[in-house]
Amino acid sequence: MAKQMLVKGMRENEYSIVLEFSFEKLLEQWNFLCRNNQKVCIVTDSNVGPLYSNEVSTVLKNHVKEISVFTFPAGEENKTLSTVESLYTYLITNKFERKDVLIALGGGVVGDLTGYTAATYLRGIDYIQIPTTLLSQVDSSIGGKTGVDFKKYKNMVGAFHMPKFVYMNLEVLESLDKRQFSSGMAEIIKHGLIRDPLFFQWILSNVKN
Repeated sequence: MAKQMLVKGMRENEYSIVLEFSFEKLLEQWNFLCRNNQKVCIVTDSNVGPLYSNEVSTVLKNHVKEISVFTFPAGEENKTLSTVESLYTYLITNKFERKDVLIALGGGVVGDLTGYTAATYLRGIDYIQIPTTLLSQVDSSIGGKTGVDFKKYKNMVGAFHMPKFVYMNLEVLESLDKRQFSSGMAEIIKHGLIRDPLFFQWILSNVKN
């Protein structure tokens, strides 16, 4: 059985964080929260899409009305209103309705941009976070923070829009390079230092060089 944590808030904003070691259990969460007459758009970037979009599509394809993939170039420089506009155009052209769903498959850039699009397209549609970096798993995919950069200003345009659930396949962390993994660990250590001394000590006792 998957490990789950409930993120509490106002009842309509509560959602689960699911920890697994594959994408196979994604369908269990989907059947619990969604309907089979939905169209799904997987939003991903040029780094993550080739690795995992086919696998996620295969898990869901027989249980949704239609599934497609929107891929944009990887990098913070593409977390812009221009990319959001391209995604709006894709959704409109493919007749996505308010009942349909976006899936954010990628790191923080993908999650932020997809969440902002979901918050604003048709005044708000559902989306699901599938974070694929350690930093996005421990930080940006949690809390409904969405947004894009505006000119030289980071995350200047955004909204709070809670996902239906967050699905973390921990196996994808094996694909991260040392720099990406370290940036996620730095965030974990920061949380321990700020709020939980016992957790911080646990990290020190269990960290591997």
